[in-house]
Amino acid sequence: MGTDPFAPGVRVRTRATDPAGHTRLPRYARGAVGVLVEQAGRHPLADDRARGVPADPQPVWHVRFAAADLFGVGDHTVTVELWQDYLTPIEEAP
Repeated sequence: MGTDPFAPGVRVRTRATDPAGHTRLPRYARGAVGVLVEQAGRHPLADDRARGVPADPQPVWHVRFAAADLFGVGDHTVTVELWQDYLTPIEEAP
């Protein structure tokens, strides 16, 4: 197909792992489903930089989540900036 699976409007799931050391993926957002809003530039993955590992810039996304999905309550949304490496697109059923 050749199309980029990351684009505004795409549903994504965040990684659910709890890595050793530094991560910029908030615990409250791990394993959560959200929607890509817009790309927020390209930056080296902060996790790699904290470990002293060379890191090429990658897309960073504004990802919108329902507050109730993250915290169990709330009728508003929460937008979090997340590196693309933390995200997996969710394929919609045909």
